[in-house]
Amino acid sequence: MNNQMQASGENGSRGRLAGWVRRTTWAFAVTSIFAIGIGWHPGASAEQAAGKSSESASIPAKAYGSKDAPIRLEVFSDYQCPSCRAFYEQTLRPMINDYVAAGKVYIVHRDFPLSMHKYGYESARWANAAARIGKFQEVEAALYDNQDAWAGNGDIEKYVSAAMSPSEFKRVEKFMEGCGDQSLASIAPGAAAQANHGCAEDAFIDQDKALGNQVPVQATPTVVIYYKGKKYSAASGVVSWTILKQFFDQLLTQ
Repeated sequence: MNNQMQASGENGSRGRLAGWVRRTTWAFAVTSIFAIGIGWHPGASAEQAAGKSSESASIPAKAYGSKDAPIRLEVFSDYQCPSCRAFYEQTLRPMINDYVAAGKVYIVHRDFPLSMHKYGYESARWANAAARIGKFQEVEAALYDNQDAWAGNGDIEKYVSAAMSPSEFKRVEKFMEGCGDQSLASIAPGAAAQANHGCAEDAFIDQDKALGNQVPVQATPTVVIYYKGKKYSAASGVVSWTILKQFFDQLLTQ
């Protein structure tokens, strides 16, 4: 995350979208306001390129909607990143209520905690542990809604526990056993895992980061879109739902 990547209104969103879809192989008008070309690269999704599947039973389910949706949106983000929170609140939430609910879009979360954020890695651990019991969506909302509070004092557990029942939280706590000193993770996750005799959630976070490095992710949030086997160029920063919806509508007409 880079504070310079904060949203700066509709003009900023359009500029980022235009940069995102540079290097075109075909073109069409997205709206009557502007016309842009869309660059695409046929091929497998990120996890297929890595020889792994994020939907395997052993991996926490960090997704929204149906895998059969025509559009797949992969979001690389850091829970302590203010721009990621803005993207979640201003773009992903309305998208989830609209196009995800309608079966048009499938959203996959990818963890990409940055070392500049003290609690970014720890919050990702809690989200992965919650995803193991089917509470990812509730915990993601809780983390972003209360980002200012836990980012200031590190009390992530308070908001995770409030997002589920006491019995569910006990199950999540079991998955967090062995994670130990979370503050070390933001500096050197591998060293922290070794010192703590291994945190079960670290493997999932590090797998997501490895996929992100292949993109490559240079700022959070970064999104990658797939449609009918085509992979579109990655975009970083906050793009409004209004602009992204227009892009999706054009894809869905193809």
